Order: sequence, then C-alpha cells, then structure tokens
Amino acid sequence: MDQDNFNKAPHPPTNPPHPLPDDPEAPIPFDLDEPAAPPAPAKPASVSHAPLSMGNAPATQPTPPGAAPKSAAAKPAPPKIVVNQPITRPQPRIAPSTDRITGVKTFFTKLHPGALDFQDEQIIDWIKAHPNIRIKMTNTCVGEVQAKKTEPNIIITIWY
Repeated sequence: MDQDNFNKAPHPPTNPPHPLPDDPEAPIPFDLDEPAAPPAPAKPASVSHAPLSMGNAPATQPTPPGAAPKSAAAKPAPPKIVVNQPITRPQPRIAPSTDRITGVKTFFTKLHPGALDFQDEQIIDWIKAHPNIRIKMTNTCVGEVQAKKTEPNIIITIWY
C-alpha cells in the first residue's frame, strides 16, 4: 500500500493559537469573529407593587413610583391573638458518647422462662468479669436462630 503524502509538507494546524485579549479581565466571547458586546448600562426596572387582581375583586390601578398609595379609610389593625404556650419542663439532654465503639458481644437464647433467666445471669457475669468496659449501646430483637431446629430466639447485642 502506498502512502502518497508521507514525505509531503504537513497540513496547517487545525487549531491555530488565538491572540491574547487586550484586557485579561474582559469576558471571553463565544466566537472570535464577533467582538465582545459591551455590558449594558444598569437601569432600574420599574416594578409595580400594586396587588394583582385574581378575579374576585376589582383591579386596582398601580401607583406610580414615589407616590403614596390611596386608602379608602384608615382601618385599625386587628388585635393580636395571644396563645398561651403549654408549660414544658426542660428535658435532660443526653450527650452522645464521644468514645468509639471498640467491641460487640451478642447473647441469644430460646424464648423460654428458664432460658431467659439463664441469659440474664450470663450477661451479669460477663459485665462483672469485664469491669473496664463501658457499654455504649444495646439492641434487642427476636429472630429465628438455626440449630438442630429453627426456633425463635431473643438476641441481645451489647456495643462497648
């Protein structure tokens, strides 16, 4: 296969560099063929503060800026209704622990009175055996634990 243009001069660059603008703070124009438009002079917009007619009442004429609105009659302000607030006691704020959770211990047993008493003893014995731990959170749920038979169990998780 022949490469006819292998030794010929390269094509002109497709993206020639653009000259820098005279004012580097000026906005960049969208196209280099069009000069950047000067910013429009800021003029205050006249805004009508008259209420809009929603079809229920006759429309009012807008008041020109600087003129005082006309009022038919000076109406006294309606009395403010004072609502008594219920007396509440300040609730003690429980500050969350800033200590990190370093461990978790899970206890589970069958839902049987004797098994629950035994689990209570196990939890108390574990807490007494580890006096240096600080319990941060506990969670209790009931779910099925699979052993020889799948039976409902109470699951107590202690985060420390």
